[in-house]
Amino acid sequence: MSAAALALPLMLATACSGDEGASLSKSAQEGFLPPEGRITAEADIVRNLWDGAWIAALATGAVVIVLILWACFFHRKRKNSAALPAQVRYNLPIEIFYTLVPLVMVSVFFFFTARDQNAMLAVNNDATVKVKVEAVQWSWRFTTESGGKVKQVMGKPVSDYTQGPQLVLPVDTKVEFQLESPDVIHSFWVPAFLFKRDVIPGIAKEKNRFEVTTLNKPGVYAGRCAELCGVDHSRMLFNVKLVSKQEFEQNLAAGSSQ
Repeated sequence: MSAAALALPLMLATACSGDEGASLSKSAQEGFLPPEGRITAEADIVRNLWDGAWIAALATGAVVIVLILWACFFHRKRKNSAALPAQVRYNLPIEIFYTLVPLVMVSVFFFFTARDQNAMLAVNNDATVKVKVEAVQWSWRFTTESGGKVKQVMGKPVSDYTQGPQLVLPVDTKVEFQLESPDVIHSFWVPAFLFKRDVIPGIAKEKNRFEVTTLNKPGVYAGRCAELCGVDHSRMLFNVKLVSKQEFEQNLAAGSSQ
């Protein structure tokens, strides 16, 4: 199983390359969703980790550049001088600095990453809506259960995510996803979740689960497979529709659809 959302650069490397990309904003295609594009509470955890990592990386880069420039300007050979700058073999303070500082940086990165990963992957078994996600070559089967009612939606390969199987979810609700695959490795990805997870054959849905809490942002959001899985991988598209709780109950009561 994979907590791939926390490896955020992978969001930029999805193998999907079909026409469905045109349906997303430029920022969404690049993996940088604006605040209004995120539809789960957990997405804010990922975005904060992403922003913090960028700030730390830029700060580290600035320090390195300053040190390089300092060495270049203050330890260069002087004009009209035959003598070289002092060649120092050891400098204990600097060696301590470049040993301890990276250790501190790695420790800080590890702490925040582990903290956020645990929060993202926590399953409390109290979700009011449960969705069984079955990834097959090359589409999706969604089985939604809530309050004793069950609805199943089966899709087929499409060229636009709006034509794919639609997963209807209520706003302001905790949803548990259970992932299964009968054939090859797929990856369940809704960009607006800022999270994706591998769907691996042989791993029971009880062991490959995650939860999200939807926000009050009704709309239709693109979804896709983010793991190269075969000839129609780029057409393995679906969409998630966030609706009011009343509309969700009506949709659930309508029963299964193909």
